[in-house]
Amino acid sequence: MPTLTFPLSRIEGHAQVVIEVQAGEVLATHFQATEFRGFKHLVQGIPAEQMVVIVPRICGVCSTAHHLAAVKALEDIYDVAPPPLACEIRELLMLGQIVQNQATSLFIFTMPDRLGVSSIYQLAQREGDEADTLRSQIATQALRVRAAGTHLITLAGGQFIHPVKAVVGGVISGVSEGQSANMRDEVLESLPIARQLFDYYWEQSVALKERIGTWGDDQPACYIAAIEDTCPDYTGADIRVMDVDGRVSARFPPRDFQHYLSYEETDYSYAGRTSYRGAMMRANSLARINMTKSMGTPLADEYLARFRDTFGQPAHAILLFDLARGIELVYALERAAEILGQRLDGEDTAVAYTPRDGEGYGLVEAPRGPLIHHYVVRDGLIEQAAFVIPTVHNVLAIERALRVAAERYITPDRVDMELERAVGRVVRAFDPCIACATH
Repeated sequence: MPTLTFPLSRIEGHAQVVIEVQAGEVLATHFQATEFRGFKHLVQGIPAEQMVVIVPRICGVCSTAHHLAAVKALEDIYDVAPPPLACEIRELLMLGQIVQNQATSLFIFTMPDRLGVSSIYQLAQREGDEADTLRSQIATQALRVRAAGTHLITLAGGQFIHPVKAVVGGVISGVSEGQSANMRDEVLESLPIARQLFDYYWEQSVALKERIGTWGDDQPACYIAAIEDTCPDYTGADIRVMDVDGRVSARFPPRDFQHYLSYEETDYSYAGRTSYRGAMMRANSLARINMTKSMGTPLADEYLARFRDTFGQPAHAILLFDLARGIELVYALERAAEILGQRLDGEDTAVAYTPRDGEGYGLVEAPRGPLIHHYVVRDGLIEQAAFVIPTVHNVLAIERALRVAAERYITPDRVDMELERAVGRVVRAFDPCIACATH
C-alpha cells in the first residue's frame, strides 16, 4: 500500500504527516509526533514545590503556561488562593505569552503560506507601492511585535525563557511604576504595527482562498476552551465545551476532565488524542473566538464583529484559526496596556501557606488551548504527575482536516503537488506544539 510522507516545518517540535493511499483512494491520514519527552516520568520523586521551576523546561515556547499550571496545581493541593495583585500580574504574564505566540504563528510561521514563499526572510524590498514596502518590512515588524510579548513575559515572570516569578500563594514581587510605564509605552507602540500586519494578513488570507478555492475542512466540530463568555482570561477557571450547533453543553473544573474527555494513544505517534464523549474537538484560537461573546477591548471587538459578520458564529473553516489569532493578538496588547496603567507595585503579592500532601489540578488557557497539570503529592514528593496538553485536543481534528485535503488533491490518475503545501497549511492552522504533546 503506497504511503505519502510529508515532513513538517514552521511548527513547534518535530512531526510529519503520513497519508495511506490505495488506487487513488485515501485510506488514512496520520499526524505523527516523532519525538518523545516523558516529563511525567522524569518528575516522579522530586520535591513538589520544585515543579514550578522544573516543568517550564517541557517547552521553551510554552514555558509560561506550564509555570502557571504547576503553581495552580500546588495551590489546589495546599488550599491557598493568591491575592488580587498577584492574579493581575499572572494575567499579564499570560498576555505576554499570547502576544509572543500569536505574533510568531501569524507572521513567521503562516505568513509565508499566504505570500507563496518558504520564509518571511526571503521577502526583499522592490520598487513599487506601499504593499511592496510592507512586504519587505514584515520580518522586522513581526519581530518587533513579538519582542513586546517577550518583554511582557520577562517583566511579569522574571525572565523570558522558563519564568520564575509566580510562586505558590502569589508572585515574588510587584512591578514598579517606572517599569509599568515603560512597558506600557512599548505595548502601545506595538499595537498599530500589529494591526497593520494583521490587516495585511487578513487581506492575503482572502486572496489565498481565491487562489486555492477553499479554506480547508469547514465541517462542524465541538470546541473546547477555558475562558469566560466575555473578556477572555487566560489564567483559566473552568473548561467549557461547545457543541457543533454552537451551544455550550458542558462546563467543568479541571479535576472532572476525565468524566467528559476520553484520551487514547495510537501506535503511530508519541502524541495521544482526546475526544469529548466520543466527538472530535477543536481547541486553540478558533475555539475561544467561537465561544466568547466579546473581547472586552475596543479594537479587538471591532475585529471580532467583522469576523462574525463575515464568517458567522460558530465559524468552522480551519484557516480561520489564523484570523482568530490576530484578534487575540490585538486583544492581548490592549488588555496588557490596561493592566499596566494600574498600580502593580503593592506589597500584597503573596499569602502564606502550609504544604501538605494530596491531589491537585492546575488549569490555564494556553495559546493552544486548555492545559491541565495533575499532581499527586505524598511525603512532600511528586508521586504521580500527568500533563493534559492542548495539542492532543486537536489531533483528531488535524487528521480529519488532512483527510479533506488529501481527498481533494489525490485522484486515481495523479497526486496534485499542491497537497504538499496544503498539508503544511492544515497543520500550521492548528499551531501544534509537539514538544509539549509527547508525555
